[in-house]
Formats: sequence, structure tokens, C-alpha cells
Amino acid sequence: MSVEDHEDHEDRRHPDQPDRPGAPEGREGREGREDAAVETVEALVRRQLAQALGGRRGMVEAAVPTILFTLTWLLGKDLRLALTVSIAAAVLLLVVRLVQRSTVQFCVNALVGIGIGWFFVQRAAAAGGSEQEQALAYFLPGILYNGGYAVVLALSCLVGWPLVGFMVGSVTGDPTAWHDDRQVVRLSSLLTWVLAAPCVLRVAVQAPIWLAGDSGALDPDTAIAALGLLKIGLGWPLQLAALAAMVWLLARNHTPLRPAAEDPA
Repeated sequence: MSVEDHEDHEDRRHPDQPDRPGAPEGREGREGREDAAVETVEALVRRQLAQALGGRRGMVEAAVPTILFTLTWLLGKDLRLALTVSIAAAVLLLVVRLVQRSTVQFCVNALVGIGIGWFFVQRAAAAGGSEQEQALAYFLPGILYNGGYAVVLALSCLVGWPLVGFMVGSVTGDPTAWHDDRQVVRLSSLLTWVLAAPCVLRVAVQAPIWLAGDSGALDPDTAIAALGLLKIGLGWPLQLAALAAMVWLLARNHTPLRPAAEDPA
């Protein structure tokens, strides 16, 4: 090859193409891989929410004990039996998880919920409440929990530190650095409000029914049946709807977890 041919060959080579194996890459190649490695806030939040909800199986494990408690009470009017059946179901689901060596978080959550409900039932019994009033008391903790959770979520947005933002901070290693990015704060606030909406709706629908059943304005058995159905209907289906809304919002944005490095002048 002549000198002229060699120079023409060099001129046609891409300016960022390495001259030989192991040679430094061009700037565009490096930046492309860096961009691919940078996870977006949206992808992170989607993953964190999926883990928090436990997927379909986690939602089923949360719903089964409530379904069995409500059906057992309505069919037999035996509160102790209803509590026993719901606890047995939660324990069985826990054992299956243990045998499969998968996470037991959602089964334990169900057992904790039943335990708190049982505590309220005992308090109602100690106060001289009838079995119907005790069965109503089983649903009170869920209403109080959703009310409290909604207040916490709303306050976190109002003070400018939305709770969803801490999901980002828990992964990036700095729990508060995300707050310096206005775009991340805005997105986290919007997602936190969406997360709070199901809690607000549950309280708005269930609290009046519980109060009506407790005061006698509504037949207690009717109130118990309605609360059992609503706890399921406004449970994972409503959570899935909120998650779908959040996924839609997340799909519209691609906010980097960390700012991209600026090109040197």
C-alpha cells in the first residue's frame, strides 16, 4: 500500500474508532455506555413499588384472611371461629412461603394485621360489647391505619419532602440528595399524592359504614358484610389502579438518578 493510500484509509476511519484492540474508546462510545448504566428515577420507583406491593401473590396473601374472616362470621356468627380460620389461613400461607424459601414479608404483614384486629376485638369485649360490636371492632384498625397513612403522605408533600423521594434516596446511598433536584421532588410529590389517594378513598367509604354499624343506624351484620367486601374491593384492586396510574406517569418521564457529567469545554 502506498503512502497516499494509507493516508486515505486513515481519513476514512471514524474519528472515535480505536486504532487497535485495547486502545482507548472514543468519547461517544464511552458516553453511550454511561447513559445506559444510569438508571432512571422512574425505573427505580417502579421496582420499589412492585417490591412493596408484593405482586399478585402478595396481594392475594393479604386478602385471603379477610375474606375467610368475613365469610365465617356471616355464615356462623362465631367470632372466635372466624378469627381462628383467618389466622390458620395466614399461617398456612406462611408455611408455604417457608417451604419455598421465598419472602415471608406479606404473610407476616397479614398475621400482624390479624393480631391488631384481635386486640381491638378483645378491647370491645372487655368494654362489654356484643359479638356484633366485637366483629365490627376487627375492621377499625384498617380504617385508622389508612387514615394515618394518608395524613403522613399528605404532610410529606405539603412540607416539600414527599415520601416517595426517600425510595430514591434509599438506593442512591444518600437519603436526602434527591431533594436538591427540583424535577425529582416534583415527580416524587405527584407520585406520593397518587399513593395517598386509595387511603383517602378507603377512609371516606368505610368510616361512615363503621360508624353507622357501631351506632345502630345500620344493621351491624350488614355493616360487617359491607366492610368485609369493601376491604377486599378497595384493597388490592384499588392499589393496582393507583399503581397503573403511577406507571403511566412514570412512563412519561426519564429522570436520571444522578446528573450526567458535562462535557469538558
